[in-house]
Amino acid sequence: MERREMLRHCLLVLGVSVAGPVSAFDLGRALGAAKSFTDAATVDDGELIAYYSQMSQEMDAGNVVAAADSPYGKRLAKLTRGLESHDGLDLNFKVYLTEDVNAFAMGDGTVRLYSGLMDMMSDDEVRYVIGHEIGHIKAGHSKKRMQMALATGGLRQAVAASGGDARKLADSQLGALFENVVKSQHSQSNENEADDYAMGFLRSHGYDRQAAVSALEKLDKLSGGGGGGWLSTHPAPAARAARMRTQLG
Repeated sequence: MERREMLRHCLLVLGVSVAGPVSAFDLGRALGAAKSFTDAATVDDGELIAYYSQMSQEMDAGNVVAAADSPYGKRLAKLTRGLESHDGLDLNFKVYLTEDVNAFAMGDGTVRLYSGLMDMMSDDEVRYVIGHEIGHIKAGHSKKRMQMALATGGLRQAVAASGGDARKLADSQLGALFENVVKSQHSQSNENEADDYAMGFLRSHGYDRQAAVSALEKLDKLSGGGGGGWLSTHPAPAARAARMRTQLG
């Protein structure tokens, strides 16, 4: 294999797209990108958990969190009783007081529900959302997003260059990381994986599995087929509702 073709092959293995002859693109930049992706893929779980925890703290500080003795806090406690340790995960739950219809989870076990979503859903429908978000964690979707964000953003390199703690990101970096890890849209295959997990979650706990269908139908109706909030990151509720319905038999 010629040197240029060998180099092309190595770059493709590392995830760097190469169009045209190797000499036609910035080799140094490509190798830097390859190193960035490789470094991010080898981030240890402890470092990832530290990043998730910083993001969680940042989000909690920037939102109004429902008190434990409030109606939302009490309802959440009822819905998540026994889930503090679930399927190998240590989970923590909170409600943000906002009219937005949304929810998200992160790889450190953070699960956040928005009061707007809770207002429009029954208990078992909220449980479907919780199961779905846990499904994203269990399938590694959050971890892969974090690795990609670290690679493309060069965040680890920036921390290292500053001589700082590799597990401590600057406040200015947390917002960009949250956007890329939590607020970017999931793929349809990721959604299907998380939905399948949620259906199993409802079944194993004896909850109404029809709630998976009705929750998605409510979200689709709310959005008029489009939508923001949870729908901007979790697409195609109508198609997913139809898919979930086939699993009810």
